[in-house]
This record gives sequence, C-alpha cells and structure tokens, in this order.
Amino acid sequence: MLEPTAPREAVENYIDDIKHELAATTVANHRYRLEQFIQWSDEAGIDDMNSITGRKLQEFKTWKQGTVAKVTLKNHLSTLRQFIEFCEDTNTVSTGVGRKIRLPTMQLGEDVNDTFLMAKEADRILDYCEKYEYATLRHTVFHILWHTGMRSGALRGLDVSDFDSHNGLLSIRHRPESDTPLKNKQRTERDVVIADELVTLIEDHLDMHHPYVDDDHGRTPLIGTRAGRMEQTTLQRNIYTLTRPCHYTNECPHDRDMQECEATSYNTASKCPTSVSPHALRKGAVTEHRKQDVPKEIASERMDMSGDVLDKHYDKRTEREKAELRKEYLDDI
Repeated sequence: MLEPTAPREAVENYIDDIKHELAATTVANHRYRLEQFIQWSDEAGIDDMNSITGRKLQEFKTWKQGTVAKVTLKNHLSTLRQFIEFCEDTNTVSTGVGRKIRLPTMQLGEDVNDTFLMAKEADRILDYCEKYEYATLRHTVFHILWHTGMRSGALRGLDVSDFDSHNGLLSIRHRPESDTPLKNKQRTERDVVIADELVTLIEDHLDMHHPYVDDDHGRTPLIGTRAGRMEQTTLQRNIYTLTRPCHYTNECPHDRDMQECEATSYNTASKCPTSVSPHALRKGAVTEHRKQDVPKEIASERMDMSGDVLDKHYDKRTEREKAELRKEYLDDI
C-alpha cells in the first residue's frame, strides 16, 4: 500500500538518502534538478506522489524539453528516474513507474554542453574583484576555481590546514566521514600548485574576512561562512552572481532594465542568460590551460579528469586554435 507523500517531502527524503554517498556537488545538482520537478508538480496541481504515473512523467518531460538543451534534459530525466525509483522502494510511487521515463537519444556530439566562461570575461571579473571585492569570499572562491580548474566540491572540502602558503599548495583530500568526499575518492587526492598571486589573496582573505567558524565535524573550512562550511548551493549562487555582466560591468548585454530584471537578485542570478555555473567556469579554466600550452597530461592530473573526458567535454578551443598551437611545435621540423 502506498504512503501519501507530498513531492517536496519525497525529494527531501531522497536527498537525505544520497547525501552521505555522493559528492556534495552531485547532491546539489540532484536537488536543483528535482526543484524543477517540484515546480512542475505545483503548477500541475499534484500534491501526492501516489498519483505519479508514466503519463504524468511524460507531461513533465514535455514541460521541460522546450526550455533546455537536449543534454540538459537527459541529465534532468536521469536524476528524475533515480528519484522515482527511490520513491518506488519507499512505497511512495507504484512499482515500475521509473522505468517508463524515456531518456532522449543522443547523436554524436549532442552529449556535450558547450557553455563555458571565456578567459577575457574571467579577467574582467578578476579586475572588478581586485577593485571592489578584494579578498572577499566570492573573490577568493572565483579565483581559486579559475586558477586551478578544480571541482567546486573539492574546493568546498578544503580546510584552512590544507593551505600551505610557504610552498604554494592546496591539498585536496577525500574525507567522506566528515561530509566532504571527492567525486573519484582517494585515487584523486593530490596537492595543487598555486601562483604567488593566489597565495597572497588567500592569505589576505584569511586575515581580513574569514569567520573562523568550525563545521559540524570540528574542522575549519578554507571557504567558510558564519554557519561553518559553505553549502554547495551557496557556492553556486555566488558564482552565478559574480558572472552576471551587470555585476562586474554595470551594463546588461541583453538590453534588460536592471531595475526590473528577475536575475538581479542573489537567489535568481542563474536566470541571467550570460551568468555561468561553477562547472562552466571549470570548463573555461581547462580551455585556458590548454591555450597556454599546458600539456594534456598535466592539465588532466591537476583537474582530476581523463584525457578523453578533457578533450570531449572541457577543452573548448576552436580547431583553428588547436592547429596554431600544433604549428608552433612543428615549425622547425
């Protein structure tokens, strides 16, 4: 017999179930995608998961597919399928409904999201931060992500003790027992070399703005808030906010009225067509490393990804840019 459960309650139950098994970034992505399902449920008048059927899920797919790219839709539906299967296991949805979710078929190249932050925009953002938000949490987060290309989940898991200012290193470690696992676990633990400029910025952040509040496990996070360790959603919102052009240029490239635009608040910055996620920032960082002639093997180790994944999903150089770099190597042959 099914247990009556509201969509939001079911989502919270699902998040509670996965949050100790998956990296914080993955959990945050699942939460974000399922918020879309909750929004649709509200609009469709669905207040009990017991009423979810294959037909209802097809209606959600139709509602969603006109607003996002095909690869994004596939990711949303994959998460939804996992959630519905969890609901089946907890007697919230009838058995077999999850299997009725049909994922879109991807053609060659369609499973690649081409959104990334360009280096010239990153430079403008850093210039803005140097003048107006120096060593703030947002400035520090952005600079670390751009300079290192690390995942936001890895950044979130850093402690103050992981910062070696003398040697210019950030030590990335897998700590699942205290809620900061790495996506690829122990095999991707590493020390990341950082430039003197970033060392100084982190030192200044620690001196000027860091709250020095421990998290629930008694650890002092490098990226800390007055509540302890920064939540993944908070990190994402800070990046979306900082990468809105109106934030760092005071101009809107989309000719919107900034007094009326829905994307100008901290909580809705992701609705700006030009703001980007931490993942898109990471892709931009990888691309810039490759443009600056950092070998693929070095970039892949530094940023924790295989060479094949780097080529397919992260290296956004044009074919002309790749050819020009090859030419520099081959001129004397």
